[in-house]
Amino acid sequence: MATIELTNENFSATIENNDVVIVDFWAPWCGPCRMFAPTFEAVSEQYPHVVFAKLNTEDQQELAASFNIRSIPTLMVFREKVIIFTQAGMLPKAGFEQVVQKSLEVDMVKVHAEIASQVTQPA
Repeated sequence: MATIELTNENFSATIENNDVVIVDFWAPWCGPCRMFAPTFEAVSEQYPHVVFAKLNTEDQQELAASFNIRSIPTLMVFREKVIIFTQAGMLPKAGFEQVVQKSLEVDMVKVHAEIASQVTQPA
């Protein structure tokens, strides 16, 4: 699957309608972002059932700010609408492949149970 471009208009629908979405927060002027782009694209070809998306922080400043993006590139993995991984900085291909694989192995039943227990506990 080709990498998609996320905007304010399609962000929510993309997260809500896909089980796994991996987002690369980037900017055109960012050297490490440009160096990571071919790796992101190459790994996306290995996982056709995963949505790989790029969010240009220059064009989508409000959206990037809502996720507290302070440095780029930043990777964020959403599974079943839950952020299960966030990391700022460029990853080598093997490291990125490992992040994708481990993200797919996360037991989401446990994650949702943990979230539910945090919601029901008094502050």
